[in-house]
Amino acid sequence: MKKRIALSLVFVFFSIFLTLVSILGISADVTLCSPTIQLISQDPSLASPGEYIKLVFQIEGVTDSTCGTINFELKNEYPLIFDFGTSNTYSFESGFFQRTYGTFATVPFKARINEDAVDGDAQIETLISYSGAQGIINNFSISIKDLSSDFEIYVKNYDPNTNIITFEILNIGKSNTKAIALVLPPQENIIVKGPNKNIAGDLDSNEYTTADFEVSGVGGKVQIQVEYTDEVNVRRSLDKTIEFDPNYFIGRKADEKTTSLWTYILIGTVILIIVSWVYRRYKRSKRKKFD
Repeated sequence: MKKRIALSLVFVFFSIFLTLVSILGISADVTLCSPTIQLISQDPSLASPGEYIKLVFQIEGVTDSTCGTINFELKNEYPLIFDFGTSNTYSFESGFFQRTYGTFATVPFKARINEDAVDGDAQIETLISYSGAQGIINNFSISIKDLSSDFEIYVKNYDPNTNIITFEILNIGKSNTKAIALVLPPQENIIVKGPNKNIAGDLDSNEYTTADFEVSGVGGKVQIQVEYTDEVNVRRSLDKTIEFDPNYFIGRKADEKTTSLWTYILIGTVILIIVSWVYRRYKRSKRKKFD
């Protein structure tokens, strides 16, 4: 009798143990399949309207195969624009797979910033779905600032005697720029003698600087390339075309060599001193002769 009771108790405890294991196993699966998402990289760190941005997300909690297929989407909404043929979704199987590093997966996207985007932080939205969960939304912030600049270029001076042309560059953009360089590419209307690239230095917004070139055959449309580095050390360039007529710089009064009135007075004074000295010497020699 006691033996039967003991066996019954063992059976009951074993049944309870199996039930607990089953419950804990299900709970473990649910716990293991709980993706968390982080935005780990934005390149460049300040995105400019109309230009591209690279975003890298890190997804953790997907090493358990019970998660099934992971579908991750970066919403194609303001301020992001995905080019035609570029996907804004990424799918992969959960578990340990080739595109994981350690216990997480990295998901890259490349998109363009809306040209009408304003400076500041902008919200982007992601959507993730997997086995047992659909459409979990996460929001992240990206930083936007218009770092591009623009320039007005003029011919400040041209000396037909030396063939030196001086360009004046005005930064009309909102951003400060560094390491500005002016380049005169090969063209018909202007021939550069010597280096065709001139480093003009740093230039803040609404400030100007100059660059000199020795040229020949100047006249008509002149093409100029402006290279500069923005505030996040991205090298940029833009093309400019200006109209130049060298006749504006020929025959200027400022270039004529004129003699001032004071020069004539000085010359006259020197002549008078010399004449006076010569006359006195002559008088002295004449007196000595008669003496």
